[in-house]
Amino acid sequence: MLQAIVKLCCGIAHDHLRKLPGLKTAATAVMQELGGSCCLPSEIPPCIQRLVEKDAARCAKPEADVQPTSTNLSYIHQGETALQQALAILHQPHRWQPETVPDTGTAVSSTVLPGLGHIFRAEAVLAVPADRLQGELFERLEEMPRWNPSLSSVEVLCRAGEDTLVTHEVTAAGPVGRRDFVSTRHRCRTQAGICLVGTAACLELPPTPQGCVRAEMRLSCIVLQPLPGDTSCTRITWLLSMDLKGWIPILVANRVLPQCQAEFIGHLRRHLSATACP
Repeated sequence: MLQAIVKLCCGIAHDHLRKLPGLKTAATAVMQELGGSCCLPSEIPPCIQRLVEKDAARCAKPEADVQPTSTNLSYIHQGETALQQALAILHQPHRWQPETVPDTGTAVSSTVLPGLGHIFRAEAVLAVPADRLQGELFERLEEMPRWNPSLSSVEVLCRAGEDTLVTHEVTAAGPVGRRDFVSTRHRCRTQAGICLVGTAACLELPPTPQGCVRAEMRLSCIVLQPLPGDTSCTRITWLLSMDLKGWIPILVANRVLPQCQAEFIGHLRRHLSATACP
């Protein structure tokens, strides 16, 4: 069951991805690491167990007559690889240490992982359906600076597919100065929820705006899951690992990032409340 999920989430079932170099090997490695087990350790939150244990089924598939370019396929491959990495992190139990953050109804914890360094996990429940949330966080990314004051601009540089974007985000002035990011973002829908993953784009790098430092999103994964018995509410789990670059000490960055997660969810909560349907 779990191996089938990994295959579906990684796009191996799609003919146009089967020939991507290294994709099948990477997915096989993940499945070997997971050991083919359909039972997850008890330390993993039940909501994440439901996400990984249930069969994955894409709700939106590319049209049959669309032939992605090699560049777009590279972005799709990168997004699928980031998804594999995030699912592996969600599957394995880790020692998460609580972080002190503003009281926005968000719990943030952290751990250290090889290749990623510090990774932060934010958890909250929002009183909106999961599909509306993914609309705000994926389909309407360019509107995000209207309700998130920490961003000055978000631009979609490339739409590699219905579920894969390349974006350029520029932050507003803040405690660590202005940063900009060029990211590959990928969406995967499953029966248990929606995964929105992001990682630093490997291609299509526009120049850094004046006064900014080009930072790097190592991995971001937002999991949106309807609450059992109440689909009007959504549990959000957000993994984040980021390299802010520049002259920012690691200790400072590790204090700023969890606070940024909590503040972002706070801004999102207020935006959703202000735009709620009567």
